[in-house]
Amino acid sequence: MSEAKTGESGRSNVVVKVGMVGDAQVGKTTLMVKYVENKFDEEYIMTLGVNFMEKTITLRNTEITFSIWDLGGQREFLSMLPLVCNDAVATFFMFDLSRKSTLNSIKEWYRQVRGLNRNAHAFLVGTKYDIFATLPTEEQQDIDKMARKFAAAMHAPLIFTSASHSINVQKMFKVVLSKVFDLRCNLEQIENVGEPLLLFTDSPTAGSGSAGAAAQQPGSAAAAAPAPAAAPATAT
Repeated sequence: MSEAKTGESGRSNVVVKVGMVGDAQVGKTTLMVKYVENKFDEEYIMTLGVNFMEKTITLRNTEITFSIWDLGGQREFLSMLPLVCNDAVATFFMFDLSRKSTLNSIKEWYRQVRGLNRNAHAFLVGTKYDIFATLPTEEQQDIDKMARKFAAAMHAPLIFTSASHSINVQKMFKVVLSKVFDLRCNLEQIENVGEPLLLFTDSPTAGSGSAGAAAQQPGSAAAAAPAPAAAPATAT
C-alpha cells in the first residue's frame, strides 16, 4: 500500500493493491470487471499473463484507489506471480463453487503466494454462487464445510460471490477496507449453509479439521496495515 498523499483536491490519496489468484476459469477477471466497470460478460476470455484494473472510491476526505491484479490460472503464468503478489496488501484466493477441484487447488496457490508475500491479508472467495445454489443440498454442504475449514486455516474471511447476479461483489471490497485499515465493518454476516456466505470475523468455522496443515498456514498473521490519518471510522 502506498503512503497517503495529498492531491490537488486536498484529499489524501491511498493506493491499495489487491492480488487475485486461482485456477483458470474460476471467474477472477469477470469479478474484477464487475466491480470496476459494473459489467458482466458471459463469454469466457482466458487471461494471458496478468490483467490489471483500478477503481477509486472516496471515503470522507480520503481517495482510495484499488489497484487490482489478476493472474491467469494456467501454471505457465506462475513466473508472473511476483507481479501480482509483491506489495499487495490483500490477496483473493478464488475458487469456483461449482468445481470442488478448484477449492483443493487453493492449498498450492496459498503456498506459492505466501512464499512471496506473508503480510497480505488473505481472503477466500468462492465464485459462481448462482450455479452453486442449483447443486444438490449434500454437495452444497460438502463444499461449504470444506471452504470454512480452509478459511479458518488461512485466518481468512470467507465470501461467496456471483458476478452475474451481483452478489457480495461490492461487499467483499468493503471487507478488504475493514481489514487493511483496521476499521469496524458494519456489514451483516451471512452464516447459514446454502446462503451466499459473508464471514469476516477471525473464526469462519468452529471446527479446525486437517485443513490447517493442508493449507500450510503461516505461524502468525501479519499486523494490519496502518490506516491513513484521514481514514473513516467504519467501512460501510
